[in-house]
Amino acid sequence: MLNPTRPRFGIDLGGTKIEAIALAADGTELARERLTTPRGHYEATVDTIRVLIEGLDARFGAGSVGVGIPGTVSPATGLVKNANSTWLIGKPFHTDLERALGRPVRVANDADCLALSEATDGAAAGAATAFAVILGTGVGGGVVAHGRVLTGPNAIGGEWGHNPLPWPRLWDLPDGRTLDERPGEICYCGLSGCIETFLSGPGLTTDHHTATGARLSGAEIAERAQWGDSACLATLDRYCDRLARALSTVINILDPEVIVLGGGLSNIEALYTRIPAMWTRTVFSDTVETKLRRAVHGDSSGVRGAAWLWDQGDAVRSV
Repeated sequence: MLNPTRPRFGIDLGGTKIEAIALAADGTELARERLTTPRGHYEATVDTIRVLIEGLDARFGAGSVGVGIPGTVSPATGLVKNANSTWLIGKPFHTDLERALGRPVRVANDADCLALSEATDGAAAGAATAFAVILGTGVGGGVVAHGRVLTGPNAIGGEWGHNPLPWPRLWDLPDGRTLDERPGEICYCGLSGCIETFLSGPGLTTDHHTATGARLSGAEIAERAQWGDSACLATLDRYCDRLARALSTVINILDPEVIVLGGGLSNIEALYTRIPAMWTRTVFSDTVETKLRRAVHGDSSGVRGAAWLWDQGDAVRSV
């Protein structure tokens, strides 16, 4: 059981940075640190987390540690699976991290951490059911019901990004070409046409490049669309249409009160007006009461959720 006076430490293991946070018992942020992720280097990744936690220990005393990763720990093997930070896959990350830190650690999917943070005191606070989405380097999802993260027996609850994009369609381009969503790009998971390959930051960049020959980041596409750039407006139209279709399947299955968007692409303002207007076409209901909201804690939500993992009891277990 968590000592209520003990500081809570959270780690968000991202593709470019590893962020650490220290929270007081009431959720007040005490400190935050970031180090560059040693991409492709497993042992160095574990050691970077050790350095961050030892720094917080020195300032606040030994705290509980929760870690959000872009994947999950398999209940069957204890090894990491489904990670787009592929150097973690097949590694005993949980065991190695506990050994490095000399204490129990809770490890959860980063989208689950986002969902927990926003359901605790963010955009989905007070909602009975919430679905949280990461739209970033990868695409993930997490489910919280009545304040508890739902992970499931396979530890893949909310893994929405590795379902196929629903209702694939053709797009007519200004130069006379046709853009076909089928079969879609090959995903790192080995399948084609995953939602992640369309709705991630790299997926948005690839779509724009395929349509125009220009290679722009998601932020650049959104900014130029605001200026009225016709090519970027068309790319953003495709993105919104795909996101609306993909989220409508979540509503059809889970029927959440709130869907929260996090990750870099969640900062595209147009999503919050356009998507709810578009998903009515594919949600199996006469009305759609689900609210679409931006994560209140922004880029900090995942690391805050990781710090709250020990408050989940057995809802999020050490493996």
